[in-house]
Amino acid sequence: MSSVLTDLFPQPIVQAPMAGGVSVPQLAAAVSDAGGLGFLAAGYKTADGMYQEIKQLRGLTSRPFGVNLFLPQPETADPAAVDVYAHQLAGEASWYETELGDPDSGRDDGYDAKLAVLLDNPVPVVSFHFGVPAREVIDSLHRVGTLTFVTATTAEEARAVERAGADVVIAQGVEAGGHQGTHRDRPETDGSGIGLLSLVAQVRESVGIPVVAAGGIMRGGQIAAVCAAGASAAQLGTAFVAAHESGAHALHKQALTNPLYARTELTRAFTGRPARALVNRFLREHGPYAPAAYPEVHHLTAPLRKAAAQAGDAQGLALWAGQGHRMARELPAGQLVEVLVAELAAARTALSAGGAR
Repeated sequence: MSSVLTDLFPQPIVQAPMAGGVSVPQLAAAVSDAGGLGFLAAGYKTADGMYQEIKQLRGLTSRPFGVNLFLPQPETADPAAVDVYAHQLAGEASWYETELGDPDSGRDDGYDAKLAVLLDNPVPVVSFHFGVPAREVIDSLHRVGTLTFVTATTAEEARAVERAGADVVIAQGVEAGGHQGTHRDRPETDGSGIGLLSLVAQVRESVGIPVVAAGGIMRGGQIAAVCAAGASAAQLGTAFVAAHESGAHALHKQALTNPLYARTELTRAFTGRPARALVNRFLREHGPYAPAAYPEVHHLTAPLRKAAAQAGDAQGLALWAGQGHRMARELPAGQLVEVLVAELAAARTALSAGGAR
């Protein structure tokens, strides 16, 4: 593993920052204490909410951790398309006895305010999703001792990450659960992402900074594979959704291994941006018609998702999951890290033995 990373965490395991309440301080602390790198997700948090979670996490562990931010998105949504989608969702609102959210409730998620908090109260790592932060942002974080990770889904995006001065690129394969971290949301490329092993090899040949591999990784043998392909570490999200400390809804955890949810699909149904989720009723009925409109669709559907959770209806939830979801294990997060490390060691031993023949 790269010395940049080994100084932070001894095991090549990063817990993906999962917004929406999954990546709680207890989960991040357990992963960091076990030798991985735990993460908080600030994408949907206010600046104060983020600060309070950082404060709580620091009370739970003395180990390094990270905080993830979403990059602000350009205003490209077609209001007419959003209105049509809202009309289609009227039946959902009636069914769950709630109102649709206001799609125009704001594009500003407090990005600048969150950056100000992170500069005043530095954390070991800040990662970015949905684009590349300005060079001055990365430089300012470096000045306070914070390392920067940025997601890329192509070699071209990875080169942009390196040019901006980031320390690490997260190579996210199309297998990954949740939002694809593409730098530009282009509907014509929906579902055309690159598989993780191919992407890691392409990125490794394109940049000189460490690569963290993300996308469908659930076992230590898969960590060994991406490291053999050129990654310094692996980022796992879905694997930690089912962890005891995860803040995911119980229905979400159960759905990962429920035969009723046999596959995943990239969809705009819940947020307006491509994200991989278990195929449920909401995704099937509305996915084909959801417009490219983030965060408008996210705001529009938020009350529906909340009402579905309160009603105990997994068919109306955004069940984010990577393609390896059926291999999820319900374990304490620290124990899961230990199991993954043991599997990684066994895989490396097997590879060495095979090469010695």
